[in-house]
Amino acid sequence: MTEKKKTTIVLLSGDYDKVMAAYIIANGAAAYDHEVTIFHTFWGLNALRKDENILAKKGFMEKMFAKMMPRGADKMGLSKMNFAGFGPKLIKNVMKKHNAIPLPQLIEMALEQDVKLIACTMTMDLLGLQKEELLDHIEYAGVAAYLADAENGHVNLFI
Repeated sequence: MTEKKKTTIVLLSGDYDKVMAAYIIANGAAAYDHEVTIFHTFWGLNALRKDENILAKKGFMEKMFAKMMPRGADKMGLSKMNFAGFGPKLIKNVMKKHNAIPLPQLIEMALEQDVKLIACTMTMDLLGLQKEELLDHIEYAGVAAYLADAENGHVNLFI
């Protein structure tokens, strides 16, 4: 029996285009029967935030982070040419015209393909994010869990 290939991605970026690239790669690897893990840390956690406002008990700094960070994958800015929020609208229109799958659907597809989506618990603590603010059906772990997956990884990416 052949060993199943593993792909791991550390998703640090909160830029729409970079997160989209990570999920395109993850879905492609899963389609090629790889065991895939995306470890979301720092701004990459915003891809896992629910769109709606979730009331959670937070301190002052956590409330400030919550207001400054985009709520959900569809609200992220672009890494280049963001143009005060106009850039993402433009790229989404171009994507729609070319029948490209939008980021929220890429995330759903990843879940359907059993891509392991992990939220970094240490970063959640630092940014004041709570489990109820993040998508359902994801996992929560620290860096040791990612390293355990990456140790046997055939493809390990940092985005």
